[in-house]
This record gives sequence, C-alpha cells and structure tokens, in this order.
Amino acid sequence: MKKPAITRMPIHELLASRWSGRAFDAAKPVDHDQVITLLEAARWAPSCYGDQPWRFLVWNKSTDMAAWQQAFDCLAPGNQVWVKDAPLLLLTTADTLFNHNGQPNRWGQHDTGAAAENLCLQAEAMGMMAHQMGGFDADKARAIFNVPERYIPMAMVAVGFPADPATFSPEVRERETAPRKRRELGELFFAGAWDKPII
Repeated sequence: MKKPAITRMPIHELLASRWSGRAFDAAKPVDHDQVITLLEAARWAPSCYGDQPWRFLVWNKSTDMAAWQQAFDCLAPGNQVWVKDAPLLLLTTADTLFNHNGQPNRWGQHDTGAAAENLCLQAEAMGMMAHQMGGFDADKARAIFNVPERYIPMAMVAVGFPADPATFSPEVRERETAPRKRRELGELFFAGAWDKPII
C-alpha cells in the first residue's frame, strides 16, 4: 500500500513514499543481509565531528525470539497491538559524550535521529517500512539490555515488510488508510526572522 506525501513542490520519490505504516507481514522475515544493509545506511549518516554517537540494539524475531520478546515487552500496550507482527525491532540510543575528547555532546541526539532516518529511508528503498516509536519504557529497556548510563534511549523502531491491505483488521485498516497530514510550510519554516513564514 502506498501513501505518497502531497507536497507543494516535487520531492524525491523515496522521501515522498516513506511513511510510518503499522501493518506488517508477520510471515515475511527480515534476513541477516537485509539487517546489515539497513545498519550500513544508518552508519553512514552525518554526525558532529564524525563522532557517530548512535548505538543501536537489534532484535530479529526469526533468529532470537526470546530477545525480541523482551524488547517487545518494553513497548507501550498501544504499540504492542500492531508491533506484534514486525519481524525486527531496534532501540536507538544517543551517546551523551564525544568519543574523541570525552566532553558533553549536545548534538548526539540530533545525529542519532539522522542515523535512524537513514535506516527508515533504506527500508523504504528495500520495499520495507520502518516505524519509529517513543512509546516504550526506556528504564526497563536500559535495565534488561544493560544500556550504559551515558547513552540515552531515544526510540524503538519496528521494521518489516508491509502486509497485504486485504488482511488488515478493521482497527489497523482505519489507521493505515487515514490521510497523511503535515502542518503548512509557513508554520514550520521562517524566512529571515522568527514567525515570518517562508511561504
């Protein structure tokens, strides 16, 4: 199912077609080479000083169901309803310190977001979809998976292949087929001064 963005000006098809779907094909796994391809895309994201402050935890249902289940159990109940069919889960974390000098890195979270978006775009290019989530218990994930204190858990990401729309439950169908929405350009982007709309 495709839900391309409706834009004022044309943007690249990959960007326009990427969206955070929820209906995953439970019968279609993500294999190891596909996982590594997704991670390579994330690895090549830009970062301040080239520091690469992100660390991702990866759980593949087809190779380690027990660990995947532990990650799944960290999700908010509202996300568990649809994530249950996703074959791959990731946790993105951001380093609070620079690796090269040990000083605080206030750009670490920004850079981690860039790496996550690279992964999401790569998933789209591979015929998959990726859905980033803030609805998870970060403290529980930290404790279960021994995430060091200097790293901030940022988001969980569900990845997999989209399901056939004919298989959608009524609840999922309503959410999946709802129109995509964004604020107007002038609300978000300013020309030369704050609150001066670009368009």
